[in-house]
Amino acid sequence: MRILIVTAGSRGDVAPYTGLGRRLLDAGHQVAVAAHASFAGLLADCGLEHRPVPGDPHELVREFSRAALRAYTDGLADGVAEAAAGGADLVLTAFGPAPLSRAAGEALGVPVVGTYLAPSFATREFALPNARNADDLGPEGNLAAGRDVLRRAEGLFADAVTRLRARLGLPADPPTADTRPAFHGYSPLVLPRPADWPSRARVAGYWWPARPAGWQPPADLLDFLRAGPPPVFIGFGSMAVGDGERLSGLIATAVERAGVRAVVQAGWAELTGCGDDVLTIGDVPHDWLFPRTAAVVHHAGAGTTAAALRAGVPAVAVPVMADQPFWAARLHTLGVAPRPVPFQDLTAEALADAITTCLTDPTHHHRATHLARELATEDGAAPLLAHLDSLPGIPNAKPR
Repeated sequence: MRILIVTAGSRGDVAPYTGLGRRLLDAGHQVAVAAHASFAGLLADCGLEHRPVPGDPHELVREFSRAALRAYTDGLADGVAEAAAGGADLVLTAFGPAPLSRAAGEALGVPVVGTYLAPSFATREFALPNARNADDLGPEGNLAAGRDVLRRAEGLFADAVTRLRARLGLPADPPTADTRPAFHGYSPLVLPRPADWPSRARVAGYWWPARPAGWQPPADLLDFLRAGPPPVFIGFGSMAVGDGERLSGLIATAVERAGVRAVVQAGWAELTGCGDDVLTIGDVPHDWLFPRTAAVVHHAGAGTTAAALRAGVPAVAVPVMADQPFWAARLHTLGVAPRPVPFQDLTAEALADAITTCLTDPTHHHRATHLARELATEDGAAPLLAHLDSLPGIPNAKPR
């Protein structure tokens, strides 16, 4: 089967699909990933075909405006159309570009399956990530907040979808009833499947990123890890663009105050650190690094959250935006992290205190270790692979 995976955004929006793509390859399918050009090297190193889509999410965050957003969504729509024209028997789509992927699948006459990294169906059990009010609003309030999230997400791409449908020769209005299956790439141990979700919505388990072929840890990182006790990892991924100088100073003070060693990942904020107890690094596979740390300070994006849980180390969540407050609150509820420190409230003192609490309260380490052992027994790709094998009339799907 020729499978096209469509995703867009930062590295955290792409990396899980490298692991899923590898599993699909191993099952005998042909796999291409439509993603921004900046991920061509990552996908190639993971043995996956890359179909480029226009747009630079880093630049969009740096120079955000309505005009920039429209150019980004229009470019993404064109890229999805071009990627689909390269051929596919099935489209798997991330949540963000899903409206574009559905239009492309409709034009090709092929199934489209949702492969989402965060809960994407409204429920009475909790307010969805990106809800305007992240508190528990009660059953009907949670449901209304979730529906609002989904309306806003669809609206983000509404104009681009209209233009894409015209380009593809489709009717102006998409089908009203969506019965397509959707698989969520996180563990039910971390967030159980709501009882009121439709049957087509599944929680599959995590899709762990593939490690690039031939990757080796940098010598300076190995030397730093050997030179003392396990450090604390600190990184904010694609967040805090342009705030690197202030954050770097804040982190240095917090590390000294907490009396810990730290590995600081530069990320889009371009964080820096120096001294005997601080090392700055670039991209390093989290599955290799995190088990070698004492704790992970992160922005609570879905991918970094998953990697820290997999490593069995406690966390300090510093959520910035989007789904991050949702996952940060979930980490606290699971007992693997102290209370989150919202980015807008971040000070050197608050960060140092949170790190100290994280490391000195044995409950966090115990819960993290226990949950990691349970996660190790799951196979998040298996439910999706079983679904693909059951599809009628799809070529080259091998029995498993």
